[in-house]
Amino acid sequence: MSEIAETTAHEAYAFACMRCGHGWEQAFEIEHHVDGSNNAFVIYKADGERVPSPLSRPTCTNCGGHVVRIMRAGRVSTVQQLLHNPKPARPATQDGEADVAAAPAGTGHHWHLSDLLHPFHRR
Repeated sequence: MSEIAETTAHEAYAFACMRCGHGWEQAFEIEHHVDGSNNAFVIYKADGERVPSPLSRPTCTNCGGHVVRIMRAGRVSTVQQLLHNPKPARPATQDGEADVAAAPAGTGHHWHLSDLLHPFHRR
């Protein structure tokens, strides 16, 4: 008997491993079903394959660790874009605030995913 989803939602999440610093993003299809006893359940699919819920116990695709931070989609790709195309530091604004996303000129500092996740890292 073939299951037909009542509704299907599309969600994407960004993940960052607190163990090795690896970051990745994944899109999911979330199928909402109702079984024969009228109980609701969901099925998660990624790239057409059934997968466990990404919110239950995510696993790092790099090191296999389970201490993974889940964020809204776009967070990892934004950091990766900054790593590949660093922008020069902008001068301070009129109120004296410097652009916090850019490294100070001449420092040679490159942002790493772990730099941006440092506030979330547990010790």
